[in-house]
Amino acid sequence: MTANVEQDTTPLRSPPLLGFWYAAAASSDLAPGTLKGVVLLSTPILLCRTKDGRVSAMLDLCPHRGMPLSFGRLDGDRVECFYHGWQFETDGRCAAIPSLVSDSPIDPKKICVTSYPCQDQDGYIWVYMADSRYPDRPIPPLMRHPLPSQPYLMFQHSQMLSSTLDDGVVGLMDPAHGPYVHQSSFWRKPASQHDKAKRFEPIPNGFRMVGHAPSKNSPPYQLLKWFSGGELTTTIDFVLPNQRYEFIQCGSLWVSIRVLMTPITEHETRMDFCAAWNVFRWLPFGTSIFKAFAKGFLAQDKVAMDRQSIGLKYKPPFRLVGDADQQAKWYHKLKAAYLISVQTGQPLDHPLKGPVTLRWRS
Repeated sequence: MTANVEQDTTPLRSPPLLGFWYAAAASSDLAPGTLKGVVLLSTPILLCRTKDGRVSAMLDLCPHRGMPLSFGRLDGDRVECFYHGWQFETDGRCAAIPSLVSDSPIDPKKICVTSYPCQDQDGYIWVYMADSRYPDRPIPPLMRHPLPSQPYLMFQHSQMLSSTLDDGVVGLMDPAHGPYVHQSSFWRKPASQHDKAKRFEPIPNGFRMVGHAPSKNSPPYQLLKWFSGGELTTTIDFVLPNQRYEFIQCGSLWVSIRVLMTPITEHETRMDFCAAWNVFRWLPFGTSIFKAFAKGFLAQDKVAMDRQSIGLKYKPPFRLVGDADQQAKWYHKLKAAYLISVQTGQPLDHPLKGPVTLRWRS
């Protein structure tokens, strides 16, 4: 085996990290006065939005007989179970049990459903999935989608992948699949590959591809550069547990993209794509064109991930080759370092010790 090939005898996968915020659903999926049941990290979660717009989250299981509370209804500010009418406040406390007689010694308020911190921000309803081993650990602030100015347009798209979280994240940061998975007359082709050098630096809980000129074989970027007439730069961040940010800027014009790999079950991951931009807002049908292009591009990723999942069922060893796979190595090492930091209380030992330049062909 050559020196620049790392082989692992078992697939590089570990459970999703706890102690982080995860996007449970798009904000538009939960109208005022409604409930929605979702699955997040293999946990059934009930999302609630009261008529005045407040959101909350609790375990989507009635403690009485296990009926999913999402089959019930929101009665004012209370969740009512479909099966026996038990009612719960949005913080999970039981408020009423209709079957109890008036002089019953049972106090419903002593019965609770697990509740979760919940926020509606930047187009998503976020749920904090705590690590029960560290109950005193403070809840971190929710990361914002970079939106430097107004007005802007925004587009969201989600699609399910037959993938573990780790495989989805590694696919998200992989720089070498573009000419093969995303082939089209408008995008990259295998023949357009050339040597690239990108500089990376560590950031808290992640790493950054430092601002650079976009690739010459990326027509959408070149179109933006031509229109703006200035110097165009793109910066790409990956941040634990599952977030990739790409920020493209030329003067006051910008495009901000966030992609989340959201763990649903052990072998299902949802790709949540959100883009905002203040360029081409005047262009007729511009948003429709962008949506069509983005959906087509992401559909190609889905085909690749779903096909890869067929091979991954056989638990093959991985061979990580050269600089093109270095981000995948950093991700796995960063995840392991984070867990050690939480367990020991020591600062995170970041696998990227300082700025470094990676080189690959794509």
